Amino acid sequence: MKVTFLGGTETVTGSKFLVSSQNTQVLVDCGLFQGYKWLRERNWQGLSVDRQSLAAVILTHAHLDHSGYLPVLYREGYRGPVYCHPATQALCGVLLPDSGHLQEEDARFYSRHRLGKHAHPEPLYDSATAERCLALLKPVEFEQVFSVGDMKISLHPVGHILGAACVIIEAEGKRIGFSGDVGRPDDLFMLPPKPLPELDLLMLESTYGNRRHDKTDPCEQLGEVVNETVSGGGVLLIPSFAVGRAQVLQHMLATLMADHRIPKMPVYLDSPMAIDVSDIYCQFHAIHRLSAADCRRMCRTVKYVESVKASQALSNQVYPHIIIAGSGMVSGGRILHHLKRLLSNHRTTVLLTGYQAGGTRGAKMQQGVDSVKIHGEWVKNRARIRTLHGLSGHGDFVDIGHWLEASALKPDTRIQLVHGEPEALEGMRDHLRRTLPFSVEVAGYRHILSV
Repeated sequence: MKVTFLGGTETVTGSKFLVSSQNTQVLVDCGLFQGYKWLRERNWQGLSVDRQSLAAVILTHAHLDHSGYLPVLYREGYRGPVYCHPATQALCGVLLPDSGHLQEEDARFYSRHRLGKHAHPEPLYDSATAERCLALLKPVEFEQVFSVGDMKISLHPVGHILGAACVIIEAEGKRIGFSGDVGRPDDLFMLPPKPLPELDLLMLESTYGNRRHDKTDPCEQLGEVVNETVSGGGVLLIPSFAVGRAQVLQHMLATLMADHRIPKMPVYLDSPMAIDVSDIYCQFHAIHRLSAADCRRMCRTVKYVESVKASQALSNQVYPHIIIAGSGMVSGGRILHHLKRLLSNHRTTVLLTGYQAGGTRGAKMQQGVDSVKIHGEWVKNRARIRTLHGLSGHGDFVDIGHWLEASALKPDTRIQLVHGEPEALEGMRDHLRRTLPFSVEVAGYRHILSV
């Protein structure tokens, strides 16, 4: 077998790996490049894979950096199967059309304001194309072995988000694995990653290859922030990612109220996408830590805000209350309307719950700027800005090292590090070489590796 690294190398986005045997070619992951402009431009360069020779696509999970290029593949003529866990299929049904819609909106904005070098900017793909490509998704349960040509393939659970899996491919007497994104053993919501079987080669994520997670109890932190806001008579605004983060926040707030650690108060989830994703998490409660009863309690505690009119009506709510809304880095979504209204109020608390990329509103607020530009207007920042640590869905380098130790990997297993920024990749390589017997290297973009 051969593996061609078409993305997810020396960066944390754009996951794409072409696996070739003598008779079969499959693509593991089909993700968007995100972040810096020079990375995003790769999305427009096309995929150097013959669509006719591609027998299948296999997804590790639904995040757009692993699935978001599927509509492009579809538009260019691919009509083969896309295998994934049923939960990944359900999440892609929400995420991919939304991605197309946002790209249409961006193209209209650039055209209206005559930004960029193109007279008539086009989206990478539209929501209609994203909807159509969903027909290609074929659900496969964890550890169910299926065949594509001369390859035997299976998905093994790795935590992280609902449906996330390590893809294992066996052909020509060799077995290789693609970790996807690996979760944490102590995740509040997801089950721990399952140990791996014997492998000849493993493509291993390295997002936290040089960082440890904060060990502070996030529930304790959240309770303190809520009580501080309540005592000040204010509103707690929580910008949140729709997949994973919004659900764990709902669960934490429901638990804190049930345990009388915070007072009962209205909690609003003001994100149609996060609402749809929450329903999916409840549907698949058998593959995460929450029981059906826990899911029902979570949904009873939180009021779902579907329409724009209902979102606007939140301005009439009495204090205190909590609003969870997208997006997680304050780059768009309904959270902007609430911030525009409440950021200048000193009683307001804004709780950031994840990594804030440089240049985003979230990062600027975290740095303590006096004003934030929202919808073309500068809004004074008088709110308390807090950060909640400990909710990352990725295992850190120690977590992943322990996962590898618990697996059935032999000392001669080869590891190629993917999905990490350069410093994280170097940190992970040094840690694994120092503590484990495996041969560990950093994968390169468009490199071809023989197994």
